Amino acid sequence: MSSEKHTIEIVSVIGAGAMGQGIAQIAATNEHAVKLIDTSSAALENAKSKLSKILNRLVEKERLTSEEAQAILGRITFSNEMESCSGSGIVIEAVIENLEVKQKVFSKLETLVDEQCILATNTSSLSIAAIASSCQNAERVLGIHFFNPAPLMPLVEIVPGIETDDDILNRGRSLIDGWGKITVVAKDTPGFIVNRVARPFYGEAIRIYEEGIADMATIDWAMKEIGGFRMGPFELMDYIGNDINYKVTESVYEAFFYDPRYKPSFTQKRAVEAGRLGRKSGRGFYDYSADASNPSPNMDADLGRRIFARIFSMLVNEAADAVFWNVASREDIDLAMTRGVNYPKGLLKWGDEFGIKKILEILLDLRETFYEDRYRPSPLLKQMAQNGQKFYPDA
Repeated sequence: MSSEKHTIEIVSVIGAGAMGQGIAQIAATNEHAVKLIDTSSAALENAKSKLSKILNRLVEKERLTSEEAQAILGRITFSNEMESCSGSGIVIEAVIENLEVKQKVFSKLETLVDEQCILATNTSSLSIAAIASSCQNAERVLGIHFFNPAPLMPLVEIVPGIETDDDILNRGRSLIDGWGKITVVAKDTPGFIVNRVARPFYGEAIRIYEEGIADMATIDWAMKEIGGFRMGPFELMDYIGNDINYKVTESVYEAFFYDPRYKPSFTQKRAVEAGRLGRKSGRGFYDYSADASNPSPNMDADLGRRIFARIFSMLVNEAADAVFWNVASREDIDLAMTRGVNYPKGLLKWGDEFGIKKILEILLDLRETFYEDRYRPSPLLKQMAQNGQKFYPDA
């Protein structure tokens, strides 16, 4: 690819769901001409209606003037013809998380845009290399993973595939930086940074519940009160949607060749099967009906500290392993977890404060108790504990 500078004026977004709408809003707010494309006319009408409501709400909150809101919506063209993306400087795909569907989209996109156009996927869990393999020029394909809701969440994971050209990576990241987002670069591995490192927050919380150590309300209380998290794991799974959260866990588990660290739980699987998806269905791990009476937590401080220490140790171990396998830099991992999922502190820096040796002891004790590879410590964590090292030695 040429290193010549190319100004991106037209941004196309494929897929008019919630994520596609959000990306289109961001691009239009940053004064790009935007083409929002979907094969479903109903989806496009819904997107136009929702974007109009969102922009009107921003006017009501005095974050935009009426003229600015009209101008933003006016920059977005709604189309059900893929050919509309012709002339774009970047196309961002935000369709269903299905590899075959995405490959078909990219195979066609490549024939409709010029050779300097960046082809980006918003996938949260699929291989960039696999998606790019459907293109004759795989070097132009890049992962650009926004978090939902895209206009509000500051973090964007930039993920080059094995074939991605450095110029494409740099141009793509520069564009997203220019939109006021915080970008981190991640290796093309399952879950990238956030969806990989965050798995124990959910999985170990469910495991503690399944062992009968504490109920869901107590586990949530411990992570909020002792750990300072904004939401407990069961509250968060209900908020995200148990179907979505379970699917991501299942996807990461399969992609890591069934590594037991990412093993999904029957508790969440049964909740999904029963239609207890969380807030959106009215019931998940908690009942959200008007007259619901949910259990109160056991606010025993010692129990709370044990719960927090176990989940936290698993999180730090996962973050350490991401450093060990060069998924991302320690700084980008900490930045991703604080700005992508609102963790109180970067896990690695927090691990230094908590004590690397203490974390290792907790993991080794769990492994000895259960004889499960789920609790194997990262080689990096073991090495650091043995040598008295820190992730941030100069801090």
